[in-house]
Amino acid sequence: MDDLKQRALDYHQFPKPGKLSVESSKPCATQQDLSLAYTPGVAAPVREIAADPANAYKYTNKGNLVAVITDGTAVLGLGNVGALAGKPVMEGKAVLFKRFADIDVFDIEINAASPDEFIQTVINIAPTFGGINLEDIAAPHCFYIENTLKARLDIPVFHDDQHGTAVIVAAALLNALELQGKTLPTAKIVFLGAGAAGCSCAKLLKLMGATNITMVDRKGVLDTHRDDLHDNNRALAIEAGEVTTLADAMQGADVFIGVSAKNGLPASLVSLMAAKPVIFALANPDPEILPSEVFAVRDDVIMATGRSDFPNQVNNALCFPYLFRGALDAKAKQITEQMKVAAANALSQLAREPVPQQVLDAYGLTALSFGREYIIPKPFDPRLMAYVAGAVARAAEHAE
Repeated sequence: MDDLKQRALDYHQFPKPGKLSVESSKPCATQQDLSLAYTPGVAAPVREIAADPANAYKYTNKGNLVAVITDGTAVLGLGNVGALAGKPVMEGKAVLFKRFADIDVFDIEINAASPDEFIQTVINIAPTFGGINLEDIAAPHCFYIENTLKARLDIPVFHDDQHGTAVIVAAALLNALELQGKTLPTAKIVFLGAGAAGCSCAKLLKLMGATNITMVDRKGVLDTHRDDLHDNNRALAIEAGEVTTLADAMQGADVFIGVSAKNGLPASLVSLMAAKPVIFALANPDPEILPSEVFAVRDDVIMATGRSDFPNQVNNALCFPYLFRGALDAKAKQITEQMKVAAANALSQLAREPVPQQVLDAYGLTALSFGREYIIPKPFDPRLMAYVAGAVARAAEHAE
């Protein structure tokens, strides 16, 4: 681990600090270039944009520029480390946007005394961008921030910790359930974790047909007797009854989805689940339960984690670059539920297709096919752009 820490620090420091730089997309080598790039030539597009703001998409990088913005209140699994300490993560997100979808990013770290101050700051800088990716903002403020910005801005606003996770979980779960001979409408699903990711995953699964979802947090099952629930998890509360603990909920469960913390699922509870269950232990870097612990209890489980060193990594890089690519290409004003469903279905379908040699080479594999250890595509699959971005763009255009 110490070696990994040093390699990570060296990666970020050398040969120059950070992971991002700005490069000109136009030549600036001659007097003529200079006169076009700046004064006097730049006055021409300024006048065109002043006459019609839509021309910003024609004459500037607005249509391919996304802001990755945080207040640093929920950075990775590290908690409220502050806006500045969140910058390496925002830069990393920018690298993924560029690498996978050729989208340019400015990372923005905001010190804000309140959610409203954060919101106003984003609104003030929004004209620069074609989309806003909110990142690492703690619940419940993240719900209020996103909903307010979506209502007040005319560009896509997307909180990846919520919706990116939800899209990948939905895609992977559709495939896992099919392999286990089950369906989303009939599956008994238990969530451990009712924060931003948990609530959004549950809501998207309900939209896609799930009918039996029980949410569990540190205090137990979210039910109608609880008086400590906020609007976003109150909508997911079940009727109060005999199911009050995680152990109660896990009895006969078909699916466990953990978006909580290390060691949140005792191995003893795995044995309570129905035959051929699905377990997604997504806490990072340490999952709610390790695959080795699960398979020591039973061998009929399909399992996913958030880690790259185990099969079936639930990785948001499969979603957010392509979701934004499709939204930007369609000049969408928002990212709708239909666009998220389209992304999930596209990812689900792609995992069923033959895997190209390029992907095998990237992961040092000789073979890979749809099955218990491959329920979701790999991030370096070159077909993701066509499949996912294309599906999102079509959904956006259909909505228009």
